Amino acid sequence: MKYRIIPVTPYQQNCTLLICEETRKAALVDPGGDVDLLLDAMDREQVQLEKIFLTHGHLDHIGATAELATLFSVPIEGPHHDDQFLIESIPSQCLMFGFPPSDSFSPDCWLQHGDKVQFGEQIMEVLHCPGHTPGHIVFFHRQQRLALVGDVLFKGSIGRTDFPRGDFHTLIASIKERLWPLGGETTFIPGHGPMSTFAEEMRSNPFVNV
Repeated sequence: MKYRIIPVTPYQQNCTLLICEETRKAALVDPGGDVDLLLDAMDREQVQLEKIFLTHGHLDHIGATAELATLFSVPIEGPHHDDQFLIESIPSQCLMFGFPPSDSFSPDCWLQHGDKVQFGEQIMEVLHCPGHTPGHIVFFHRQQRLALVGDVLFKGSIGRTDFPRGDFHTLIASIKERLWPLGGETTFIPGHGPMSTFAEEMRSNPFVNV
């Protein structure tokens, strides 16, 4: 599996284009905005978009979802149902944060802990990791030891927990009980900023070493 990270929106959110090299089918993880950038990336890679995967319901991660799902007639999978209140609030989030207007939508499939998603010949495992939002999920590609963690964990930091229904202790439990067991050699793509490994964060991240 190949991947390409495409920072979008004024928040420089890491939208990730996942590519099945055997089939040239692709999935977009967290298309938060800047549709033209995403279309250009798919065109350059010469892939066919098959699905949209969402880690959670914050606007900078989902803002372009409805437009892309309609444009390509592809299903939306994720996040967990507990983030429905955030997806329903997209219009008000746009006003609040000064984003271009975006439509709300209903995912074709809400995801649960232990589910699996597929695009092309690639299979990814789903982990429910609440704390930043109640319905936040993580996608894990076991063969490649690659996790897409959204805003659960960052290089040297963790997701904010001061948003509605966020909780610091729940977030730390998600990291330690759901992410660390995947193994220190696991590389992760965060929702913002550079990639890292779980081993590096176990060693040096001040927020998870308390």
